[in-house]
Amino acid sequence: MPSSPRLNRRLLLVGLAALPLALAAGHPALTRSALAQSADDQAGHGNPDAAGLWRTIDDETGKPRSLVRISERDGRWYGRIEKLFREPGEDPDPVCHECTDTRAGQKITGMEILTGLVRDGLSYEGGEILDPKNGEIYDAKMTLSPDGNTLEVRGFIGLSLFGRSQTWIRQG
Repeated sequence: MPSSPRLNRRLLLVGLAALPLALAAGHPALTRSALAQSADDQAGHGNPDAAGLWRTIDDETGKPRSLVRISERDGRWYGRIEKLFREPGEDPDPVCHECTDTRAGQKITGMEILTGLVRDGLSYEGGEILDPKNGEIYDAKMTLSPDGNTLEVRGFIGLSLFGRSQTWIRQG
């Protein structure tokens, strides 16, 4: 039977009238945690997130360069290098000679290179990324694939149109 706007309004009113009774009875679908979960789902938090270990792939050579652990702190997302994949002849434990901020002279392994990203569903924006090769700090954004297994990380200056992207691969 097709529904009419009048029938839909009537069903809505009946449902709204029953809401206080369901709340008073502690109906599981209307508990505080269920309502909070619903708000999280609407904000995109029901999707997979970027937390975890990621293998970075150099956008110029296509070779793995590092493992970065991404985590959330106080509503913002950060990434720290856990391991470097070095070529023969490269310094196995380099420091950031090109960095000009508080990371100047620090070992690259253990260094936080992603800072302050804010999540909105599968997108993360508003943060910065450090390129330890040249010490440059860029605006950053990330986009997580719907299956949660790849992460497009983009560093740029000003407009994201002018920048570089890498695809990182989830580990484990």
